[in-house]
Amino acid sequence: MEVKKDSLKAWVLAARPKTLTGAAVPVMIGLSLAWCDAKTYEGQPFCWWAAVLCLLFAFVMQIDANLINDFIDYAKGTDDRETRLGPERACAQGWVSIDRMKHAIAIVTSLACVIGLPLAWQGGLEMILVGLLCVVFCFLYTTHLSYMGLGDVLVLVFFGLVPVCATYYVQLHTVSLEVLVASLACGLVIDALLLVNNFRDRDTDRAAGKNTLVVRIGERATMVAYVGVGVVACLSGVVFALNGRWWAFGLPFVYLVFHMLTFLKMRRIWKGKALNRCLGETARNIFIYGLMLSLGILLTSHP
Repeated sequence: MEVKKDSLKAWVLAARPKTLTGAAVPVMIGLSLAWCDAKTYEGQPFCWWAAVLCLLFAFVMQIDANLINDFIDYAKGTDDRETRLGPERACAQGWVSIDRMKHAIAIVTSLACVIGLPLAWQGGLEMILVGLLCVVFCFLYTTHLSYMGLGDVLVLVFFGLVPVCATYYVQLHTVSLEVLVASLACGLVIDALLLVNNFRDRDTDRAAGKNTLVVRIGERATMVAYVGVGVVACLSGVVFALNGRWWAFGLPFVYLVFHMLTFLKMRRIWKGKALNRCLGETARNIFIYGLMLSLGILLTSHP
């Protein structure tokens, strides 16, 4: 691929726009729950500007994480243009200079803070702490924690618990059992993306000393884990059924069909760059899950 150094195209590729679905889905779910529940909390109308800022903050933080990952993995030698199996990275390919990437990370991190700060007006000062944790762990993930096999835990927390619960909390200043369950289910579904990514890179990660969960538990157990996160996420929706939200329980099973089809393809391919097709399908499946669950929530009035 011909890409001019430090060009607009280079920066778009570095930002990895295809990953933004993973940032959007938790906010979609949190906003859907808040929209339906707002009428049950007197004096807490749905705040549209806060909803937009939550989505923008999630997008900018995802881009920030992508830039940090691009820079740190290149600096540590994990991204080798000769051996890399995943999509090409900006620093490793020479599309973006190291100094420019450092400046971009500083700018995007600052932008995320500017976008997130007004949420403290709507959600309370505790939102500042949530934002700071997001920024800190955005750096810690790539620099240390992903090399220790904690990436999956961080996905569960920062693509599940934190964004879903915080988005809901900004609107209604509380968190319910349904919100907690939905956040955990969302984190599990998004973790499928990390499982595919690390399954594809298991040999190079092992050689680089990056002890991901896949490296630790092995290939067969990873296959079980991939199926498991989708199944558990869907079955956890029984909480919605018990609370009268039958659409919210049933519609996400549409996602499970696509999830299993991707699993079968992943098992058939097993190794190499061809697994990038499964990565793309998993990203699509995550969006299907978010869409189905959000639609199911909106179709079912809270009792």
